[in-house]
Amino acid sequence: MRFLDTNIFVRLISGDDSVKATACLALFQRLRDGSEEATTSESVLAEVVYVLSSSKLYRMPREDIRDGLGELLAIDGLRVAQADMCRRALDLFAGNADLDFEDALSVAHMEDRHIAELYSYDRDFDGVPGVTRIEP
Repeated sequence: MRFLDTNIFVRLISGDDSVKATACLALFQRLRDGSEEATTSESVLAEVVYVLSSSKLYRMPREDIRDGLGELLAIDGLRVAQADMCRRALDLFAGNADLDFEDALSVAHMEDRHIAELYSYDRDFDGVPGVTRIEP
């Protein structure tokens, strides 16, 4: 088992470097066919979303990020401890222009634990159905 860093996902999804994108595609094909296994973390996925959505870098639409990462997270050979949580956060991120991925991930964790209230000064949570933001 090996660990996948942010740039592996970015190269594949963005396709900005055709040589590296081809190599990353081959890697994910090995993960898909079971000849290799890898893992990554929520923090790596958060960085992938940040890089791809950044107005200074790729400016990729939220839906494209969700679809690209969601497809990769469905690969059996890729182990992510909180894969379902990350997929839900990607849906929230794609459906709410005010939420960054990290906030969407927080909402996904709240939903999983049936928590409706959070302490925050971040008004971006105010538009999320089922979430009540409270200032301490």
